[in-house]
Amino acid sequence: MEKHLNISEIFYSLQGESTYAGQPCIFIRLAKCNLRCSFCDTQYAFGEGHSVPISSIVEQIKQYPCKLVEVTGGEPLLQDDVDELFVALHILDYTILLETNGSLYLGDVPDFVVKIVDVKTPGSAMGFSFMKWNLKFLYPQDELKFVLTNYIDYQFAQSFIAANKPEVKAIHFSPVTSVLKAETLAQWMLEDGTPAHLSLQLHKQIGMR
Repeated sequence: MEKHLNISEIFYSLQGESTYAGQPCIFIRLAKCNLRCSFCDTQYAFGEGHSVPISSIVEQIKQYPCKLVEVTGGEPLLQDDVDELFVALHILDYTILLETNGSLYLGDVPDFVVKIVDVKTPGSAMGFSFMKWNLKFLYPQDELKFVLTNYIDYQFAQSFIAANKPEVKAIHFSPVTSVLKAETLAQWMLEDGTPAHLSLQLHKQIGMR
């Protein structure tokens, strides 16, 4: 029997974050999430979504003229059969990004998937949800993201980096601009020589989803 996934939406846009920012990207947003972040901008993905065969998902994304795809959520790893999707996309030579919150086991994610792990800060109301054992499943191709609301979050992210020294491709600091100005975060980073990228959600700046 063919495997299905619960899908919130599939759409085509520019990648707004990570080192892939600015590139055309197909987004497969899976339904359901195990966290409730205070600043979440995709609460509509908390629901059940609609069940779609993996073969139908693949056929749908073939209509778009690019080979970069992000599997996001919600929290994609809540669905056991997401690995089947990873394999199907890999066979078709897609570059696969996985956006995950780091609270679930990452050891089963295939090596050909680029993990973009969002480490939750205290200001998210989900701080310390990151599972420390997942650090050993981060590889040089992977990336970390910290969404920051204030200086406490900034210090949390700085301490996390100093304590764990993650060997990843890039680390991103993304301000919740309604409560933390990008200019303020930039100044903190300059003062400390922070080994991270300032990430400003490019897709929102140009009015795209």
